[in-house]
Amino acid sequence: MKNKNNPAVHFRGLLAGAALFFLAPPVMSQPDQPLAPGHSDLKLLQCGNLIYAGNKSSVCFADNFLSDVAAQTSLKVNKKFCPVRLDAEALFDYPFCVMSGHESFSLTPKERERLRKFLSDGGFLLASPGCSDEQWDKSFRQEIKVCFPEYPLQKIPMTHPIFSVVNPIPRLTEKHGNTVSLEGLEINGRLALVYSKEGLNDVEHASGCCCCGGNEIQDPARVNVNIFTYAVLY
Repeated sequence: MKNKNNPAVHFRGLLAGAALFFLAPPVMSQPDQPLAPGHSDLKLLQCGNLIYAGNKSSVCFADNFLSDVAAQTSLKVNKKFCPVRLDAEALFDYPFCVMSGHESFSLTPKERERLRKFLSDGGFLLASPGCSDEQWDKSFRQEIKVCFPEYPLQKIPMTHPIFSVVNPIPRLTEKHGNTVSLEGLEINGRLALVYSKEGLNDVEHASGCCCCGGNEIQDPARVNVNIFTYAVLY
């Protein structure tokens, strides 16, 4: 049962189970059932799709990489995003969340408090703007500075295990061929957030998205598989 007074205990239980599934041989399973917004099947690893700043959400972030995680590892994962409000207690049912959007935004004080607690207590966030939107990028950076003034976003070196845990990724390029980098936020030595200002949304496979993708990183699903797997195993 979830320890609502200590989300870190809840996350450790979920992730310990994930490691066992990763090491075990794959087994046949029943198709995943869709989940109601804000709820999760705790028998599966969940990926939350954050709703924030009122009603903003990540409609242009594809969940295809979760199917790749299920196919390429033995992790038991729900293959669909589950919408969850950043200010909701249900946030702590999700060890991993994505966040994206367009234009400028501001988080509420409660959302800032929850984001800090979520990441500090073991949660992981993958974030990138839709269409490489500069306004969203600026707002996101400002909010991270407010939430974590002591932990700056920093470039993640290509030698980091996040680039080799499943797929070998020796180089990151955006769609025009230019070399780019990911940024990360470490909390007490633990990588808790990965950010790409170019984009990792995989908009080509995002249902209902009319976004052009901007300068999105090439083969984003391969990168996202690594990020998710690293997040739940390390």
